[in-house]
Amino acid sequence: MLEFAGESGVGGTVAVVMAAGRGTRMKSELPKVLHPVAGEPMVRLVVRAVAGAGVARTVVVVGEDGERVQAVLGPGLGYAVQAEPKGTGHAVLQAAGELGDCDRVLVVNGDMPLLTPDTLAGLIAAHEARDRGEAPLAATLLLARFADPTGYGRVVRDDSGEVARIVEDADATADERAIDECYTGCAVFEWRPLREALSRLRPDNQKGELYLTDAVRELRAAGFRVRAHAAPDGESCLGVNDRRELARAARILRRRKLEELMRAGVTVVDPDTTYVELAVEVGPDTTIHPFTILAGATVVGARCRVGPAAEVVDSRLSDDVVVTRSVVEGSELGRGVRIGPFAHLRPGTRVGDESEIGNYAEVKASRLGRQVKVHHHSYIGDAAIGDRVNVGAGVVTVNFDGRRKHATEVGDDAFLGCNANLVAPVRVGPGAYVAAGSTITKDVPEEALAIARERQTNKDGWARRFGRGKG
Repeated sequence: MLEFAGESGVGGTVAVVMAAGRGTRMKSELPKVLHPVAGEPMVRLVVRAVAGAGVARTVVVVGEDGERVQAVLGPGLGYAVQAEPKGTGHAVLQAAGELGDCDRVLVVNGDMPLLTPDTLAGLIAAHEARDRGEAPLAATLLLARFADPTGYGRVVRDDSGEVARIVEDADATADERAIDECYTGCAVFEWRPLREALSRLRPDNQKGELYLTDAVRELRAAGFRVRAHAAPDGESCLGVNDRRELARAARILRRRKLEELMRAGVTVVDPDTTYVELAVEVGPDTTIHPFTILAGATVVGARCRVGPAAEVVDSRLSDDVVVTRSVVEGSELGRGVRIGPFAHLRPGTRVGDESEIGNYAEVKASRLGRQVKVHHHSYIGDAAIGDRVNVGAGVVTVNFDGRRKHATEVGDDAFLGCNANLVAPVRVGPGAYVAAGSTITKDVPEEALAIARERQTNKDGWARRFGRGKG
């Protein structure tokens, strides 16, 4: 959830985030602005960029799925509803009740997850730095140049070089489409002139909608100036309209994240094959190997080695941890823990310092103490394992009776032999031994040896009589 305080923004500026579009090109039941990019819903990234630019009050315009958007963004924001998709100008009009008597409005599209606080702060500063004594300035538009401008409105300038109008791509002539300056969907408007201009809009276009871009023409007709401000780079202004553009934005954000980590002292062996989401934290001198995914609220300590081919989700790794070709979900790993290869730690797992979990071992909702060894084809579920316990190959905690899960407890310094089954609920005392191949259904006292298997019987000559003897 996002929390914002304050009733006014930079210089009396309030942000309007446009998040009501249906996003039909996404071909999804999920609202377009809620599609995750590098682990975050794109509209959340936009709202964070606005807050980072110093705008303390934000109004989000939502559509028919507004409740879902509000559930993601949470309290601290204003919300306005555009019940029918009648265009961007109509959307801003729906926010009028939330804007009140603000001085200026920063309009931002909710499908621009690559926006940075610096880009928006620069736009606001450019608008506030207007010269005195000239015709009043009503708007400053954020412009960019794109390799492929398809879908973007083109900026038509007057003889003085200022913005005369914006023509939408669908309504542009061939000459207008050749213009390489594009309106990004971000602008700062003086609210009172904008409100008057919006009231005069008519749906005279191919879509039959009220375009916010047409307000530029109305503002100029009323004697106001409209200025252009170039974005530092076009990349930050790219929007997302379909799955291809979603993947492009995610790739850019991951690259930014990896560059940030490398500047902070993290080694990324191959950035092209490493996937780190935005919320992840990684300590210095950690090395991330190829084909590794770090996702969710993951925190990795210093001097760790993660990968190759590791997936760590919503987990905390202390310093000096090694995770190789394994999956770690919702778990906490102590200092010096070694995981893998081919281990699976499921949510609710806590592993103490210097423990080792490897080769096809699975641990779920369990607490393991210090210097525990679980190396080979074992399953530990709903268990509390003490310090220095050796878990032999093939050990299974039998935690499910078909209706309920039950707990297993193993004391410090216990030894669990290969292929032992611990049928929960059961307790193995400190220092106790469980013989290989045993199925334990009763508690094992401290320092006892538990043997629960059939006595071996040898039948001399049986193989030969069965026809399977040597030769």
